[in-house]
Amino acid sequence: MPASERPDKITTVIVDDEPLARSNLAVLLRLDPKIEIVAECGSGVDAPALIRNAKPDLVFLDVQMPECDGFDVLELLGKDVPPAIVFVTAYDQYALRAFEAGALDYLLKPFDNARFDLALDRAKQKIKLGKDLPEKLERLAIKSAGRVSFLRASEIDWIEAADYYACLHVGQRTHMLRRSISELEQDLDSATFCRIHRSTIVNMNHVRGLKLNEDGEYEVLLENGTKLRLSRSYRKQLQNRLGVSNSQTS
Repeated sequence: MPASERPDKITTVIVDDEPLARSNLAVLLRLDPKIEIVAECGSGVDAPALIRNAKPDLVFLDVQMPECDGFDVLELLGKDVPPAIVFVTAYDQYALRAFEAGALDYLLKPFDNARFDLALDRAKQKIKLGKDLPEKLERLAIKSAGRVSFLRASEIDWIEAADYYACLHVGQRTHMLRRSISELEQDLDSATFCRIHRSTIVNMNHVRGLKLNEDGEYEVLLENGTKLRLSRSYRKQLQNRLGVSNSQTS
């Protein structure tokens, strides 16, 4: 039964090639009455088809698996990636790549119950937010030179405030939209777009990393080479989204 037909439960799939690891996760998950484990999988090769069939809210996904690892699973799922993905692995070097791939959290083995509970709480909050919020803006109407064209929100690299307008940066092109940046922040998908400055919003899917500049302030690096100032007031929010701790950026 698809997740949409179980409105009171958070349907969950566990993918890990180690039976003991699957068992340990299952024991912890069954302590929460809101969680329903709908499938377990020991193979990254089999995982995409299983996840597509089960349509879970949440997946605990091992990174290192033979033949098809966790990143391969997400790539094969494409648009069918579930609302919340928690990577589980014994190797910390994959953390940044995991968040770049859209993971909500990254559990490093061995983890204690408190760390597991934190990851589960984050997943439950994200899933609830996705169910409670109205459908987010997926495309914008751009008026220019007497014509109207449509722009997919996913194409936007970053957004810049320009008085009562918002300047949308898409590759080498820019589009002016007669809306404030605050209005756009409310309408755009918060799982994809993040405010990094009072005048700047970035598409998290286009963020490559952070860089400390000569002034001791951080810049957000985009895949196209753009460098954007990260305001201190938004720094913690972005760090949480990227899974970067204060000690890593201090």
